[in-house]
Amino acid sequence: MTEITYTQVGDYLLPNIIIAKDEANLPALTRWGNMRLSYLKNHHRTVYNELLSSSKLFLHCHEIEEQAKERMEFMMAQATEANPMSEDLKNTDPLAWVGHMNTLKFQVEEIIKTELIYT
Repeated sequence: MTEITYTQVGDYLLPNIIIAKDEANLPALTRWGNMRLSYLKNHHRTVYNELLSSSKLFLHCHEIEEQAKERMEFMMAQATEANPMSEDLKNTDPLAWVGHMNTLKFQVEEIIKTELIYT
């Protein structure tokens, strides 16, 4: 186990927290990464604390985020292929097309949440 060092600031001892080089170059978390972070923090405190103390929390969330983005693109392509919407209807009734695409998107998002985020 790593020994924690502290710096005294006034009457308080603050831990010396160092950001790992891998984490320093990562962009900020977006939707999927923040969802995973929130889920771990609120429902799996032991996993959250283990990842946080080993400086792997944000790397883990970024990996999940990348997997979710790739999965979203792949599954949306499959869903639109399996449930096509005619081009005529797209041109004549664009709101129906938007509704159809939103339905497919919400279905794919629920699958991703179940398989990647909330596990």
